[in-house]
Amino acid sequence: MTDSAMELFPVAAYARQVRPLLPASAFAPARSRALWIPAHYAIIAALTWALASGHVPWPLWPVVSVVIGACMAGVTFVAHEALHGGVVRGRGLIRLVGWLGFLPFCISPQLWMAWHNRVHHNHCGQPGIDPDMYPTLTEYQTQRRARVMADYFGLGRRRIAGAASLLFGLTGQSLQVMLQARGTDLLTPPLRRRAIIESLTGVAVWAAVASLVGASAFVFVYVLPLIVANTVVMTFIVTNHNLSPLLPVNDPLVNSLSVTLPRVLEWLTLDFGFHVEHHLFPTMSTRHGRTVREVLRARFPERYQSLPLPAAIRRLHRTARVYRDDTTLIDPHTGQTWPTLLPRPAGTPGPTT
Repeated sequence: MTDSAMELFPVAAYARQVRPLLPASAFAPARSRALWIPAHYAIIAALTWALASGHVPWPLWPVVSVVIGACMAGVTFVAHEALHGGVVRGRGLIRLVGWLGFLPFCISPQLWMAWHNRVHHNHCGQPGIDPDMYPTLTEYQTQRRARVMADYFGLGRRRIAGAASLLFGLTGQSLQVMLQARGTDLLTPPLRRRAIIESLTGVAVWAAVASLVGASAFVFVYVLPLIVANTVVMTFIVTNHNLSPLLPVNDPLVNSLSVTLPRVLEWLTLDFGFHVEHHLFPTMSTRHGRTVREVLRARFPERYQSLPLPAAIRRLHRTARVYRDDTTLIDPHTGQTWPTLLPRPAGTPGPTT
């Protein structure tokens, strides 16, 4: 539990206060963001053709991989926003944009909407329910899967091995959730079959690309770019909640952290760093994140939490990914502890590095 003096409020309590202070246009879909999909895929297709046909000198192949990976991350950000309803309207169009955006990761829109939209957003920061939270100390001590997650896929404890959570995190977690869905109520059998078909269709697309360009080129136009895309996307994802406390109430100003970058990078990443704002209004395009931030800072200056992205990553690297209790992180190997981020008394500075 958080500090006894800290009252927790559900999403709806904040939304009732903030919504009237926002322009009506903020709640309209940001349709122009769908144009990022053909733009990014045009770059991916052109570079794939150029590399596979011998028009790119081999010393530049890694550069091509980085650019393709950045484009893959870009369409992933579009997919996330679209599947929340922030880009287009209509169930079929939402699913199509979501599938195209998640194609690099072969993530099923059906799986994502169940795992992320329904479970994560409704139970954010709740231990044993939120699929995106790291384990408690009890879970770490009693569950092998929790130990593997914290020790090998957790950025922290100043370990180089924690980089695996960035390099392969979204790929690994999406595969894990898909495999575990059969033994849970996450998806009904018909919806699970749909999710499998959506993912396998993506696999078939990339298998076709591999057959067309050959194995060597495929490593540089898909395998390495996928690692780049994982790294870009996971750099944001790991900061969203993993420095924040576990909570019995889904309070987005306590269980979430927004991160900032130079404006041009925020534009290229579709303002994905406005994560507190996103959890408050998940169906709103993060294009309006800065407007929501201004209102939150004015209304709740002691509760709103934000860090520059590099500072958040440094703090993750220096701390641990196991919860001793709701507001304390612990290294289970050394016993060293760190406090989670928490709202501060009015008039005090925000979190630092």
